[in-house]
Amino acid sequence: MKTKIVYSFLHDLFSGMDYRQRITEEAARLFRQYGIKAVTMDMLANNLGISKRTIYEVFKDKNELLAGVVSHMVIRQKELINRIFNESENVIEAIFRLLETMSEHIRRISPAFRLDMMKFSNDAIMDLKKTGHFPYPYSTPYLIENGIKEGVFRDDIDVEITNKCLFELIRMSDRGDDPEQDANHRMHVIRDVYINYLRGISTPKGLELINYYETHMIDQKPRHE
Repeated sequence: MKTKIVYSFLHDLFSGMDYRQRITEEAARLFRQYGIKAVTMDMLANNLGISKRTIYEVFKDKNELLAGVVSHMVIRQKELINRIFNESENVIEAIFRLLETMSEHIRRISPAFRLDMMKFSNDAIMDLKKTGHFPYPYSTPYLIENGIKEGVFRDDIDVEITNKCLFELIRMSDRGDDPEQDANHRMHVIRDVYINYLRGISTPKGLELINYYETHMIDQKPRHE
């Protein structure tokens, strides 16, 4: 009887809140820290102080939960990108701030999570990867177009092709064969390849800004979590 009362109380409590978001955010934290396979529904329920039944009322299984976590990450990422763009003085500053944010993200993710994501075959995850909406696509047509308007990127480049190239550079540079590879080394490769590509599409003004931010922003902590 007491168990039913407690469950009813917790159910009503979570019903009055966005408990889908709470479950998703806690699952994301645990996945990043321990990897996907190591996190069980019992562990998640215990951390949230709820029953597994409550979780299964929202997500039918772990596959659906993972899809929800990745979708949540995509939304948060887009919000972060827009915020950084709006708060930066120019596109080059925005790019460097995004790279620093990405660097912090890579440092926080456990090798187990990276390995699990590389092997995971969830259909929803695969769809996100195929459409380019899988975290973290740090290049967008908006970035290139604004860079041209600001005079930091050449106006004779093809925006669509350039955007695809930048996105693939990130993916290829971050697709190391060894998921346990040192995060600092991995980020150094990504930054080096990405920035050198940007130099090739930049105007003299853009090159000057790249040199400035390389000197003043490399290895500094990002302003956003």
